[in-house]
Amino acid sequence: MRYLILALFLATPLAAQEIETDLELVLLADASGSIDADELLFQRQSYATAITDPAVVLAIQNTLYGSIAVTYVEWATNQATVVDWTVITDMDSATRFAAALIGPPRQARGRNAIGSALLYGMAQIENNDIRGFRRVIDFSGDSMGNTFGPPITQARDEVVANNITINALPILRNGDFMGNSLPLMYEQNIIGGPNAFVMPALSGPEFTDAVRRKLILEIAGTTPQTEYASLLLEGLQVGQ
Repeated sequence: MRYLILALFLATPLAAQEIETDLELVLLADASGSIDADELLFQRQSYATAITDPAVVLAIQNTLYGSIAVTYVEWATNQATVVDWTVITDMDSATRFAAALIGPPRQARGRNAIGSALLYGMAQIENNDIRGFRRVIDFSGDSMGNTFGPPITQARDEVVANNITINALPILRNGDFMGNSLPLMYEQNIIGGPNAFVMPALSGPEFTDAVRRKLILEIAGTTPQTEYASLLLEGLQVGQ
């Protein structure tokens, strides 16, 4: 019987080993009714372009573990995982993640449910087989609507209490950075945790560059206001 048990053990695939990496990153992108099909595809293409930028790949390789784990989720009334957890270590793995972003159909629809989206992002981190040195939700959206689900601040506090940082990328549609209150509302109600920050982005071509800069800062574990961030972005020729 002992030998039979041993034989069965050797013939059975080992349980999934926990992966250690520098960063677990949930890319939580707006797919609510204000985002049409073209904008949805543009957002995916922007993240695909950003994640495969040599500067972003270099930032990943310069982390303590030389890797990060990323998943892409779209949110509306419901939430849908577009690309499951992927460990990125080099340009090849970044390219595979980017390619997987473009094909899937839209699965999240309806009005805004930001609180539910934040909790869904937390669940993706809490229930995977990955142990990240840091854990971050990268939230993007173009409003503060919250028609369904828990209050935004309640969800934010729960996420932060579980040692997860929330950063935010408010999408500004009118081109007015100074007069738009959305960044301030995101700062007051959505972001939280160590080194949390808001990085506004216009809805046009500048969106891709904002995503790239945001990814580099998240991978490096810093905020836009630091001298280190300025040196990092300048040295990697981002936003130029």
